Amino acid sequence: MLTAVATDFGRELERTEKDITDLRTSLSAIPQDVEKGTRLAYRLYHRACLTGILSDFGAAAAAVDDVAKRAGHQEDLCLLKANLYFKFHRLPDVKLALHQAPALLRRPEGKVLQADIDFQEGRYQEARAAYEQAIDEDRTWDNLARLAHFQFKMGQVAEADDLYVQAEDELTAKEMRSYAWVELQRGLLQLSRGRYEDALAHYRRAESGYSGYWLIDEHVAELLGAQGKYAEAAALYEHVVARVPKPELQQALGELYQLMEEPDKADKWHSQALETYLRSVDEGGVHYWHHLVDFFADVREDGAAAVAWARKDLTLRDNFATQAALAWALWRHDQFTEAAAFMDRSLASGVVDARLFQSAGTIYLSAGQVDKGERLLRQAREINPHLDRFHVHR
Repeated sequence: MLTAVATDFGRELERTEKDITDLRTSLSAIPQDVEKGTRLAYRLYHRACLTGILSDFGAAAAAVDDVAKRAGHQEDLCLLKANLYFKFHRLPDVKLALHQAPALLRRPEGKVLQADIDFQEGRYQEARAAYEQAIDEDRTWDNLARLAHFQFKMGQVAEADDLYVQAEDELTAKEMRSYAWVELQRGLLQLSRGRYEDALAHYRRAESGYSGYWLIDEHVAELLGAQGKYAEAAALYEHVVARVPKPELQQALGELYQLMEEPDKADKWHSQALETYLRSVDEGGVHYWHHLVDFFADVREDGAAAVAWARKDLTLRDNFATQAALAWALWRHDQFTEAAAFMDRSLASGVVDARLFQSAGTIYLSAGQVDKGERLLRQAREINPHLDRFHVHR
């Protein structure tokens, strides 16, 4: 559990923990109180979103299931279930939760969740149209941020940044964590173009708006790694992982130690990450399937294992990212023709991304499509001239 300290993050976490304790105390006297049970589930979910810790999300899911046994398919509970499931790529469960309370699909929150599903399942234009309609009907910061993310993926960086600025304008002084999150997204826009100082400026604004947030430190650590400041990056990652033992962060730390030519430390963190990935799978989780693709493709360089996980992930979410991941896994497994076919599908999405183009160029060259491969490698370098630097799989 994260320890609350005298920062904005620490104070918010402390308030949340107090609310959880008070609600549990109250429910111990009247366990059948559905209203308080629902409030507890929401506060547990809020804590999980703060900490990012998998067990905290598990506690929120258990609370939702517990109160649902008494309350049935109430709209707010179904919405919470849908949001929980979406975070873990359980799209069939998201759809079920939305349809258990049909009125949700007429509410703004339900409509944008359906749009998120469309995006994850490769229906890009339907998702875009739904985001634009949502903004027309309910101009909230998170709806603007959704459309900004879409524009970013499609290579419209200036438009995406403008939408993020508009999102910030919709925030109040009480929503500084959301402000910090938006600034992190603006930083990632710059990082994706190799503009490190601009990215750092956004990260600093995030920290000044909402201090003590581990997610900001994680982004700064990635930036330090991209700048070649490996020792500083590793030290900051060590600090973050001590607070939030997420396996994807452990993997990133291991990759830094590989670059620093410290194989023992790299293997330690990679082994911990893999153990957590596989334990989650053993417990029925699907969230880490795409991380396992990346792990076996680029850390262990085990093409057969990477392909197996990539094919599983594609059954969950057939989109440009899972198609590209399978293409790269197939390339690692020396299946160049099939790799090129899946990369064709990924690029047909219209997504513009330097790392995607770099992977595509490498695959096409191996498949004998030299002109296409060289063109995409040139485009990748034009978008981001620092592609060979450290980066995090997100």
